[in-house]
Amino acid sequence: MTPQTIRLALLSILVLLVPAAADAELRQRADVPVEHTWNLSDIYPSDEAWAEAKDRLAARFDEILAFKGKLAESPEQLLECLTLDSEISKELTRLYCYAAMKSDEDARVSKYQGMKQMMQQLATDFGSKSSYIAPEITAMDRATVDEFVAKEPGLKPYAMALNEIFRTKAHRLSTAEEKLLAESGIMAGAASTINSIFTSAELPFPEITLSDGTKATLNQAGYARYRAATNRDDRDAVFAAFFGKLNEFKQTFGSQLAAEVNKDMFYARARNYESTLHYALDGNNIPVEVYHSLVENVNKNLPAFHRYLKLRKRMLGVEQLRYSDMYAPTVGEVELEYPYPKAMELVLEAFEPMGEDYVETVRRAFRERWIDVYPTAGKRPGAYSNDGCYDVHPYVMLNYNDQFEDVSTLAHELGHAMHGYYANKTQPYPTADYSIFVAEVASTLNEALLIHKVLEKIEDDDVKLAVLMNYLDGLRQTVFRQTQFAEFELAIHQKAEAGEPLTGDVISQIYGDIFRKYYGHDEG
Repeated sequence: MTPQTIRLALLSILVLLVPAAADAELRQRADVPVEHTWNLSDIYPSDEAWAEAKDRLAARFDEILAFKGKLAESPEQLLECLTLDSEISKELTRLYCYAAMKSDEDARVSKYQGMKQMMQQLATDFGSKSSYIAPEITAMDRATVDEFVAKEPGLKPYAMALNEIFRTKAHRLSTAEEKLLAESGIMAGAASTINSIFTSAELPFPEITLSDGTKATLNQAGYARYRAATNRDDRDAVFAAFFGKLNEFKQTFGSQLAAEVNKDMFYARARNYESTLHYALDGNNIPVEVYHSLVENVNKNLPAFHRYLKLRKRMLGVEQLRYSDMYAPTVGEVELEYPYPKAMELVLEAFEPMGEDYVETVRRAFRERWIDVYPTAGKRPGAYSNDGCYDVHPYVMLNYNDQFEDVSTLAHELGHAMHGYYANKTQPYPTADYSIFVAEVASTLNEALLIHKVLEKIEDDDVKLAVLMNYLDGLRQTVFRQTQFAEFELAIHQKAEAGEPLTGDVISQIYGDIFRKYYGHDEG
């Protein structure tokens, strides 16, 4: 197989990681029926209410300083401090979620960019003022802390956090150093913020004319739609135009990604980690061997992936498979179209094995507008679930385009949402969060429930085959492509740690080499 060259690693990952399908000519947000937009007034009734809540919370920050130097005095002092820290952190997260989701509706609106910036500043301020907590705890004897927890029942929800502080004691710094590190947080998100705004709102995407005369604007939504065109020449033209435009900004994107890698190196070195990989995984207590084992074993099983590619090649009837063929329909004229109302009905049926309470909660998500459904101009691409508003409910952002993969994305994100919903409902705030290492269990289970239900309902063999190929492609993305990204991330971090440059050309070369290996370039 000879894949079309992916010239820009950063943007190829951004575009391919989560489907961002949509009509090429994006509608304005005001044109979307209100029932298909999320209702952020459940968090705050208005922007003014958000601003008032922000000011009230900021006025409380100095309260945390009252406990400085006193945490070892008694279990009660430690509990009061951790409780206040938890309360403020919970409200900070709620404020940030509102600002971030407002910004995600349209990245072109500077007001909400400004609100996000204010929250980043507030988070840095509070992080600086509370930075003494971990050093004071690690200065205590572990047996004393365990005794505090045993004596004071209110400390039990914080037991895991306390264990984590001691587990990572070797990477904790002095009070002054922790304060300085907390202050650096205001700069930490710069590269990703610049990338997000540029790619969502200001990148000048190309326009091409397809073989049937259609004018296709190849923004990220248009690319996601037209990369699946039935005409191969159209697909080739889509890929050439889209990635050609990205290539014009290769050095800019390369600099953004290099800045993100440099940030990772700074924090890894500041906290005395052996490498950025050790730093990245230690937060979830994952041995680096797990990461290396994943990459190693997926590489050993690339022949299974190549069998899938050969199957796709045979079904398409082409002599040589190109990367532009990866999203082409493989079964004749079968079009898997699923309007959103049909998708809602289908996922509700698919989720029935999870029980009535689960299904009724998903109905609430549809009915009470937890979900932002359709793509609009300036909207963040892709999809996500946000369960950060502990006292409210989760939210889901989609870019739904009536394709089967969009139904699968809906089921996937609802899995995350329901995971967060039940965690927040049954756990106190300090223990409601869950590790990224298990986060995909609920979402991939929902995908499995969906495909089982769909295959059960379909009678036409061609449609069933089309759905199965779509499912196989999902496995390609979940297993092989995600590992490909992991290998790429490791490679660029290792290169930077070796003191070598990360320019747009270098990054593209690294990604291209890994890409060709995964897709069997040398095997034809």
